[in-house]
Amino acid sequence: MIIGIDIGSTTTKAVSIENGKLIRKIKTRASDAVTAATGAFGKMILENDIRMNSIQGIMVTGAGAPKIKNNIFGIPTDSVDEIHAVGTGGMFLSGKDNIIIANIGTGTAIIEASGKGIFHFGGSGVGGGTILGLAKKLLPTDDFNGVLKLAAEGDLSQVDLLLEDIMKTDISFLNKKSTAANFGKMLDSAGDSDIALGIINMVYQVIGVLSVFAARAKNVGQVIVTGNGSGNRIGQKILSEITSMYGIEFIYPADAEYTTAVGAGLSWK
Repeated sequence: MIIGIDIGSTTTKAVSIENGKLIRKIKTRASDAVTAATGAFGKMILENDIRMNSIQGIMVTGAGAPKIKNNIFGIPTDSVDEIHAVGTGGMFLSGKDNIIIANIGTGTAIIEASGKGIFHFGGSGVGGGTILGLAKKLLPTDDFNGVLKLAAEGDLSQVDLLLEDIMKTDISFLNKKSTAANFGKMLDSAGDSDIALGIINMVYQVIGVLSVFAARAKNVGQVIVTGNGSGNRIGQKILSEITSMYGIEFIYPADAEYTTAVGAGLSWK
């Protein structure tokens, strides 16, 4: 058995890999990288009654991985580059070997993965961290679920400048309800729900369009969405609207938020 641990800036995830299969998964929070890694490992073995002598090795990745300089509890421990882990995990979970991945975490990384190798295509500083940071200043809550609850009742026409606000006809492949400028209208009547939806819409539109450009550049018709932001239902709806405009499909594999940890575990040699 191999334990893969993804030490993120906010959340740490761990998975167990046995015979090339994902068996167990957990996640935890801790600000210190060593505490996060050992805590995730401890939670994994205690909650699943795993014997220490059944673990062949531990593979760490993520923002906190460089701080793990020794074996964890005497078990052989190594590290793998996060981009490689995302690519490996994305191919495994999607069952595809020629893909573009949008890994949505605190920010967003866009990765090209195929049998020829795994490459960092680019990315953006917008992601979950952007949503929470703006919410802290603009909304009565900076809890992610609280932001989502507000956004579910929001009206984008209260905050975003739409094409219908400035044009009487569609333009190119964009219809009149398409965004002309995020937060370009911001009516006095805009409420917290409208602002919450505007924040999420802005973040996922940026992620979606950058992903589309990457997919088109590589002649790929789909984008695999992974990371903590992959399960955001409002974000998924926004990406589906981008699909209707650009024809690039967004795919959400099972266990997508554990992609990086899975890739770490599968990278053990």
